[in-house]
Amino acid sequence: MIVFLNGIYKTKNPAFVWMEVNGVGYEVNISLHTYSQIQHAEKGLLLTYLQVKEDGFSLYGFYDEEERTLFMHLISVSGVGASTARMMLSGMKPDEIFRAIVQEDEKTLERIKGIGAKSAKRLILELKDKLIKMKPGGQFQSAVHNNTEEDALQALISLGITRNAAQTAIQKTVKSGGNMELEELIKQALKNI
Repeated sequence: MIVFLNGIYKTKNPAFVWMEVNGVGYEVNISLHTYSQIQHAEKGLLLTYLQVKEDGFSLYGFYDEEERTLFMHLISVSGVGASTARMMLSGMKPDEIFRAIVQEDEKTLERIKGIGAKSAKRLILELKDKLIKMKPGGQFQSAVHNNTEEDALQALISLGITRNAAQTAIQKTVKSGGNMELEELIKQALKNI
């Protein structure tokens, strides 16, 4: 198994890079997320996943462990191949995919090319519990970034508002009003729902 490559980027584009490592050239398939992180670098390290199939080998590269871990979870789902997983990681950031699955947001997943209603449901069904177990380890960013916002989120959820709607309302409120006390944040967020 090839776990990572550390070398010089000879060719870079949004779909793949050619990396030279100790005189050997590797073609590595990447997502737009990884490309955006390495586009200005001349050399660097890519974490990798080697896919072995009957018709050949394919090497996939990732800027960070968060993306590689999510990719491996995605391809474990029946009907989601490496190309589809890479398309998902090109269409959305890893933490956005994580949130969409955990919050059972099928519509967001369906906006990704190659993901229909059945695939979105299957992704949620098969990955939600696995991804929730990963969250305590801090591998994915939370949509809410401080304790006041987290407390407001829990309060809105306890009022019967869906997590997704509550997070959106809190983020909109914070953008428009800045830092505020918990009570005020909840009141303003309720107006933004």
